[in-house]
Amino acid sequence: MTSTSAAARRTPPRLLVVRNDKLGDFMLAWPALACLKAAEPQPHVSVLVPAYTAPMARLCPWVDRVLIDPGEGANRRERRRLLAEVKGERFDALLTLFSTPRIGWLGWRAGIPLRFAPATKWAQLFYNRRLVQRRSRSEKPEYRYNLALAEALLDELGLALPSPPTPPFWPLPDAERKAERRRIAEELGIDSHRPWCFLHGGSGGSAVNLSPAQYAELACRIETHLDGAPSPVWLLTAGPGEEGVAEAIRERIVSAGHSAERLPSRSGLDAFARSLSAADLFIAGSTGPLHIAGCLDLPTAGFYPARRSATPLRWQTCNAEDHRLAFSPPEQAGEQDMGSIDIDAAAAQIAALLTSKLRREAST
Repeated sequence: MTSTSAAARRTPPRLLVVRNDKLGDFMLAWPALACLKAAEPQPHVSVLVPAYTAPMARLCPWVDRVLIDPGEGANRRERRRLLAEVKGERFDALLTLFSTPRIGWLGWRAGIPLRFAPATKWAQLFYNRRLVQRRSRSEKPEYRYNLALAEALLDELGLALPSPPTPPFWPLPDAERKAERRRIAEELGIDSHRPWCFLHGGSGGSAVNLSPAQYAELACRIETHLDGAPSPVWLLTAGPGEEGVAEAIRERIVSAGHSAERLPSRSGLDAFARSLSAADLFIAGSTGPLHIAGCLDLPTAGFYPARRSATPLRWQTCNAEDHRLAFSPPEQAGEQDMGSIDIDAAAAQIAALLTSKLRREAST
């Protein structure tokens, strides 16, 4: 089968897309998945993801099937099971957004005729189509690198390229957002008519982040910059093992005389992600929850280190441009010196973003 034979017969091609690392990385693949599903004829899109991000993959409106990657440490039985499953799907093309030798070898052994990946490292030997990207230069957002790969694959398949997809990349119905807001209001006994500012102080074990004291100071300074807008309720979120960080931030905000609550725990990542849709504003470091909020097209404020591989540009959220703010240490500071960020200046910008959203909603 040639790379264009599926298009020639006008039958929907079967695609396997791989982004099998962390949550934030997978959320930044959603624009590429949306691009693939917009093609004509519309492809059948499967994704290969680890069990951790599988709940989000099942929520993604651009995914038809989810395959579970057992990971680098999988035993022989698990590897054979995965190979048999991939073979059985008879994919027309493999798109690996982050290339590794193991996945390249899997695609080759499974007999997938078109195997597309970034032209990086020796793993590219297993692919018969490649795109040079040089992501380490961090010259554009990660999600745009992913989009470029998706567009190149569609071109290789001879499918009609869609118009560039636009936010939200997780178009959750408004009724579901309102239901989440009602549920949280009932659980915590808080006023649903006040603005809700979600703040995620954890780092997910990878991202350099502000300290609990800095986040609490940020929240208090935002309050002082609201210029007559209603005072928000602060909702502190936490990943597994991060509950102490959330509680430390909450206690400091409350002691300063402001309203703050811990978001109730949820039964899984998917339920947690849905709860974020209730926010009027989401603040966090460069973590998975920040990128979930970006896919929902919520107003976001992200805090990033200044190192080249983790810049605000490279790990930009994929919400609309006027919905996102990003902050990092100034050039003269150390790349991970988060203490050098001007908290009051950031608070003023965040307060303006929140106020703008509230005014738009009041006028509609």
